Amino acid sequence: MGVGHSSLSSSVDSLCITAFNPRPKTAALYNPSPQYPLFPTNNHSLFAGLKIRTLNCGRVAGEMEIQKGIAAAQKPIVDFHAIDEGLIQKMVYDALVWTSLHGLVVGDRNVQRSGKLPGVGMVHAPIALLPTSFPESHWKQACELAPIFNELVDRVSLDGKFLQHSLARTKKVDAFTSRLLDIHSKMLEMNKKEEIRLGLHRSDYMLDEKTKLLLQIELNTISSSFAGLGCLVTDLHRTLLNDYGENLGLDSRRIPGNTATPQFAEALAKAWTEYNNPRAVAMVVVQSEERNMKTLAEIDSEGQLLPDGTLLVDGQAVAVVYFRAGYAPTDYPSESEWRARLLMEQSSAIKCPSISYHLAGTKKIQQELAKPNVLERFLENKEDIAKLRKCFAGLWSLVDSDITKKAIEEPELFVMKPQREGGGNNIYGDDVKETLLRLQKEGSEEDAAYILMQRIFPAVSPTFLIRDGICHKDHAISELGVYGAYLRNKEKVIMNDQCGYLMRTKVSSSNEGGVAAGFAVLDSIYLT
Repeated sequence: MGVGHSSLSSSVDSLCITAFNPRPKTAALYNPSPQYPLFPTNNHSLFAGLKIRTLNCGRVAGEMEIQKGIAAAQKPIVDFHAIDEGLIQKMVYDALVWTSLHGLVVGDRNVQRSGKLPGVGMVHAPIALLPTSFPESHWKQACELAPIFNELVDRVSLDGKFLQHSLARTKKVDAFTSRLLDIHSKMLEMNKKEEIRLGLHRSDYMLDEKTKLLLQIELNTISSSFAGLGCLVTDLHRTLLNDYGENLGLDSRRIPGNTATPQFAEALAKAWTEYNNPRAVAMVVVQSEERNMKTLAEIDSEGQLLPDGTLLVDGQAVAVVYFRAGYAPTDYPSESEWRARLLMEQSSAIKCPSISYHLAGTKKIQQELAKPNVLERFLENKEDIAKLRKCFAGLWSLVDSDITKKAIEEPELFVMKPQREGGGNNIYGDDVKETLLRLQKEGSEEDAAYILMQRIFPAVSPTFLIRDGICHKDHAISELGVYGAYLRNKEKVIMNDQCGYLMRTKVSSSNEGGVAAGFAVLDSIYLT
């Protein structure tokens, strides 16, 4: 997240093998009921352990209704200064109890054995106590964009020449992107066709305060994380408003339902069905120190490719490969991991994402798609093209001397982005100026490793952030991520849906905003 970029990668790189048992309905996988029982909290002795602390961080009628909604969204949903501290303590305690009962938890990095023994060292996920206001008109806009972006990613992934050409300069100076492109080139040379294509995406946006436009920060095509926890935060906030909404003057029905978990599960299950091998499994590739998992190196050791293209890992045929890792250079510490990635790409297993989907989500491709007439190369519907262009922020290559000069003069208006995911990689403020001047002085092609993006300035509002059991009151900004699922078998589109959302909120003085990286908290939205 952040004023220019966000990625919510977790700190956890291995592999899980699970068999899907196909069912006619997937609703049983998750029951998003907003009604959860809460323990009574009056006179509870644990109140003494809760701390509230303030941090020093710094058509005409239709148009009128939209503007009213935007104006309302820029105001907090309640008067945070007027809320009774005793009421806040009760809500915080109830929220912490709820997170424990419903699995809204993550590994505690302060506990040495966390991540090594199941159930050991868990702590509530960083959360906002109350949802953040968001205009309903822009919420609908973001939801409408999801299927269009799904289709765009699929079309771009099929244009190997476009991907290779667009990333050619980047390849010369970015070793990680170069290795991904090498795998992609080998697939092109093999004339490898991904007939069944699965994409689980998340498009991230901020609402720019000055222009009142919903602007895209990035499109994630690999490891689109936090669908599960995002759903739980929505349910938590609905529960709190069911119990305390009358005191706060809030209605839980203004929090939109969040179906990311069941819809992502449905997409994976449908992909497994399309593979048409009831004995095959779904394989999730994640990072180290997970339970019942294998590393990429173990896939290299235990994996094999049959003559018909079937991927076997530890003797089991693999139908679907979901990459929860593989998006960062640190996921490939040796050649073994790269061999594993190549092996999976060569197989007939359904990859989520395939190497071409992965490359379609890079920052450079995002910048290329924002150029005039490029979207027309992939999409025919003029209305869809206009909807996408409306949400594009300013994006430029560093070869544009005019925009580079402006970024040096006014660096606070730009963000420099490398071809990386996971948070903590972007360059802001005076560092933008210093980096650009250094690149000009060196005269190398390292500039191809970056793009420049317009810095988005969303509205700042007060909120309560809860981390490690302590509630902080601060000024914050938020970022909305909308999930999308796309499944295609040859010419048949089986699924192309918007699939719930993720709201992240962070202290306004922070540039970066990854939850797992410690910059932000999980949130939900309150429609205005």
